[in-house]
Amino acid sequence: MTILLPTAYLPPIAYIASCAAADEILIEAWETYPKQTLRNHCEIYGPNGRQRLTVPVIKPDGNHTRTKDIRIASHLPWQKIHWRSFEAAYNKSPYFLYYQDYLLPFYEKDYKFLLEFNLQLLETLLQAIRLDKSAATTESYEITPPGVIDLRYQASGIQHPASGIRHPEYYQVFADRHGFLKDLSSVDLLFNIGPETLQYFS
Repeated sequence: MTILLPTAYLPPIAYIASCAAADEILIEAWETYPKQTLRNHCEIYGPNGRQRLTVPVIKPDGNHTRTKDIRIASHLPWQKIHWRSFEAAYNKSPYFLYYQDYLLPFYEKDYKFLLEFNLQLLETLLQAIRLDKSAATTESYEITPPGVIDLRYQASGIQHPASGIRHPEYYQVFADRHGFLKDLSSVDLLFNIGPETLQYFS
């Protein structure tokens, strides 16, 4: 079964659950880029609770820019800000030190395009989770693409119908302050339960 997903920055747990349940993964590249979505946002569990991190972007063709053409605003120090946020949020988590080397290179290198950045980050996350999957991008835009489960516009509620995941609670560093927060970025799961992440999706 093939699923069609939007690109996503450090995608939420439900997004990775959809990837785990699918046979093939397609990422939409040719849509008109919508703002204020998971395409350039993620949410982590910071000391003060749910924290949104945003990759600043530039739309060369204004509101008609396709996702594949969205550029990252590299003149802003967002990478430094995001990495410091990860350290503040997860430095005391059980597996941050182990998995940080997977992610750190993405915050030390300049990327021109959001889609390229997100795709490489997704592939790295799947590798860290030990999920043997890869993603391809679409070659054109179709309103109703045949032969796929279309999850492009379900925001963070993305979930493969066959995945069966119900977001069971797991250890979170600041749960004693703010309770359990569900469907954060998949890095929250990875940094907190480490090698058990793959089992979480089974």
